Amino acid sequence: MAKSPCPVSLPQFLEKAEPLKVVINGQEMLAEVKSFSTGSFGWYINGKTTVTVDGKLLSVQIGMNLTVVGSKEAPRE
Repeated sequence: MAKSPCPVSLPQFLEKAEPLKVVINGQEMLAEVKSFSTGSFGWYINGKTTVTVDGKLLSVQIGMNLTVVGSKEAPRE
């Protein structure tokens, strides 16, 4: 299957993209615009929240990348 080309360049993305609201277990968080070391770009979020399992409160660590498909090959200028 052919990869989808990314319709924006890295500079366009970094200038125009905005943080994304992400809701995890009812907690709103903001994923920040990011250029990844791999050459791809997208959004990244990290943090902590709590989840209840069997009546017990668990602390969980959150780490999430939202990568734009085809961004690794997108123009850099």
